[in-house]
Amino acid sequence: MKILQLGKFYPIRGGVEKVMYDLMLGLSERKIHCDMLCATTEDHPGGNIELNPYARVIAIRTQFKLAATMIAPNLVLRLRRIANDYDIIHIHHPDPMACLALYLSGYKGKVVLHWHSDILKQKSLLKLYGPLQNWLIKRADIIVGTSPVYVRESSFLNKVQHKVDYIPIGVEPLSPNQPGVKQLREKYKNKKLIFSLGRLVEYKGYEYLVEAMSFLDDGYQLLIGGKGPLEGELKELIKRLDLEDRVELLGYIADEHVSNYYGACDVFCLTSTMKTEAFAIVQIEAMSCGKPIISTKVPGSGVSWVNADDESGLCVEIRDAKAVANAIELVMNDGDRYNQLSNGSLSRYQSLFTRDKMVDRSLEIYNRIRS
Repeated sequence: MKILQLGKFYPIRGGVEKVMYDLMLGLSERKIHCDMLCATTEDHPGGNIELNPYARVIAIRTQFKLAATMIAPNLVLRLRRIANDYDIIHIHHPDPMACLALYLSGYKGKVVLHWHSDILKQKSLLKLYGPLQNWLIKRADIIVGTSPVYVRESSFLNKVQHKVDYIPIGVEPLSPNQPGVKQLREKYKNKKLIFSLGRLVEYKGYEYLVEAMSFLDDGYQLLIGGKGPLEGELKELIKRLDLEDRVELLGYIADEHVSNYYGACDVFCLTSTMKTEAFAIVQIEAMSCGKPIISTKVPGSGVSWVNADDESGLCVEIRDAKAVANAIELVMNDGDRYNQLSNGSLSRYQSLFTRDKMVDRSLEIYNRIRS
């Protein structure tokens, strides 16, 4: 069996391309041929990157960016040349460039459509892309989401539920460096550490997480990792609420240090407000470290399916800073409950969200559509 993962970008930065890359690695480690065809970002020169005898990244140089889409015309030409080498093309949505390439490829084999999220904000893009997206939905032999909730609630998929399934995202467990964790705990000595990680953008709802700190006492410290356009507004909010000593915007955290923050924190918080947050890989990264999660009940999203309420953490209503603060206190002020949720978090990760589980589930899907 030969599989092609199609869509998004290289180098790996976002969740969609991480899923593609991890699937490719996981399948290739089982000696199943799996390549990844994608457009480049960050001025990467492109080319073939051989990872092992069973896997390679085929990165096509992006010519320009339009409506948040990387335009790489050579992606179409390359796919036309290689499409028939594969038994299954596993295309990752949303990515109009990848969809166009598949449409023009002449490929007649099996197609798995991985529906990571609806197109929500780019209304003008959706008007142009809509007919092609409808073709892709019809063309797919099976459509998989990252959670059962998201694909069930998507208005784009309500007429094709008979061919809808899901593959939960899985990651390798993080391994915090114990000296690094100890150093962070020393830096924030005697503090109850709350950690969050992600781009500083509107749908992440960071203003509610910052505001939650005004309801908590001085024993709590909030650390937010990531950069983004709302950094200035958040700094102003922190200053206005007189929280400069208790809320720290860490900026970009290098990959080799991220796990130390997960290891050092007491709880991980995700206060997203919109369905744009479809799954939140950061939750399962924290769960792999046995951290209780405080997350929001984002309507139509899989976020609160990933973090099962009162099993791996607590789920609160969106845009409610007081509810976030109350949930943090409930977890932190009851040792038995903390341990229960910590153990539940790690257990839920191990049963649903490892990379091996994701690969197993993908193979099950592939074998089903080939039979």
